[in-house]
Amino acid sequence: MTNPSPHQHISRQFDQELTNIRNNTLRLGGLAEDQAKLAMKALQGNDIDVAEQVISDDRKLNTLEASVNDQCMQILARRQPTASDLRFVMAVIKVIKDLERIGDDAKRIARITKVMEENPPKPKAVAPLVEFGSGVIQLLHDTLDAFARIDVDAALEIRQRDRFLDIQYGDIMQAQTKEMAEEPSLIPMALNLMWAARKLERIGDRSCNICEHTINYALGKDVRQLVVNS
Repeated sequence: MTNPSPHQHISRQFDQELTNIRNNTLRLGGLAEDQAKLAMKALQGNDIDVAEQVISDDRKLNTLEASVNDQCMQILARRQPTASDLRFVMAVIKVIKDLERIGDDAKRIARITKVMEENPPKPKAVAPLVEFGSGVIQLLHDTLDAFARIDVDAALEIRQRDRFLDIQYGDIMQAQTKEMAEEPSLIPMALNLMWAARKLERIGDRSCNICEHTINYALGKDVRQLVVNS
């Protein structure tokens, strides 16, 4: 999407304001994706330094989200946009909130890594979570790409892919529950891994939310109004 508006405005400044919002939203998305990647790197390698970096860098994401939100509020107040411009601004407001929450999810995974510092899980125990995290992060990456290009087909396909991640998530939860039943001493670690899996599952859900916002902006329709073949 070269310009978030389908037409050139009389005011070039308005066009520039919309472009700035778009660019900052994509920048926020990049930060959220980086946070998720680093959180999984910390969890996989029991890397406390990386975990602390994720926790510290969350402030950058929060600051940028607040800035973009303020830019959107100013446009709504001063420009009173209509039609596709209004849909774009409203979509951005929703997208940046989901991105900020993805950052929160990554921060919580980093904190879980710190909690397990003294007694980290064995590679075999964390391997399913790493595989699951890889799929979630790829889903987030593709979601941001679909938003950048306002690609409705890609957004719809991503929502379908999330179903497979939900199955993976269920398998992880079931396996950890079994571990706790068979070996009570592993309960604290299993609970932490289950909590990390839950945060990853939420990142997948928030990615789907962003896809829905993309579709709504592009078509002016709620995704539930569309007929999607399973």
